[in-house]
Amino acid sequence: SNAEEREKMVQAERKWVDDKTKLIIDLKRKACGEGETMVVINQKGIDPLALDLLAKEGILALRRAKRRNMERITLACGGEQVNSIDDMTPEVLGYAEEVSEQTLGEETYTFLEGVSNPFSCTILIKGAHPHVISQIKEAVRDGLRAVSNAVTDGQLLPGAGGIEVLCHAHLMEYRKKVQGRAKLGVQTFADALLVIPKTLADNAGYDAQDALLKLQEEQEAGSPKVGLDVETGEPLDPCAAGLWDNFRVKRQMLDSAAVI
Repeated sequence: SNAEEREKMVQAERKWVDDKTKLIIDLKRKACGEGETMVVINQKGIDPLALDLLAKEGILALRRAKRRNMERITLACGGEQVNSIDDMTPEVLGYAEEVSEQTLGEETYTFLEGVSNPFSCTILIKGAHPHVISQIKEAVRDGLRAVSNAVTDGQLLPGAGGIEVLCHAHLMEYRKKVQGRAKLGVQTFADALLVIPKTLADNAGYDAQDALLKLQEEQEAGSPKVGLDVETGEPLDPCAAGLWDNFRVKRQMLDSAAVI
């Protein structure tokens, strides 16, 4: 190949890139109304001259996005990921009211806000130092998992030690139907469940035996106050107080306790 052929190859490549860029610009003019613009997010690189052409048309182009972020953006904004510019049509576009770049510390982030039907989002956590951020992150993650479990299960159990008190009472009734040494196993398993309300009482600074007796008396009387109020040490209705436990967490706890 000589210099002339190389020059022709460069020109052909340049024309190909310009044609593809023109397709994006034409799509923006077709799909966007007055006061609207378009954002193009690509996992690979974008030609600098193409970036300039898009910027002149008011199109924000972001390159080298992570695959994980691409998937989240699709869930948040709608639309579809496409492998070719030729597949870009108004039907595959997502929507966001505002797209902006902000610098936080030493990093620059792109914010997509005002999405219409989000199935994904980002929670921005700020803290004085990494330890605080780590603690907040763990709390948020635990809370999200608890909500996810509740939605998946479709049911909840009374918290504050209530489910353990109820299970203990049920096992004690079941114990009466069991013959022989199996009674001891049922008794031991039932008593082990009461470790939860006892620990709650101990951690709150109350006498564990007194608190437990009050809970059992309420349960025997048919009262819904089978949970422990750590503020007063008295029985409370965990359902009325909004204190719940995840069904799958308790199920796993009971299943593991009989195996380990």
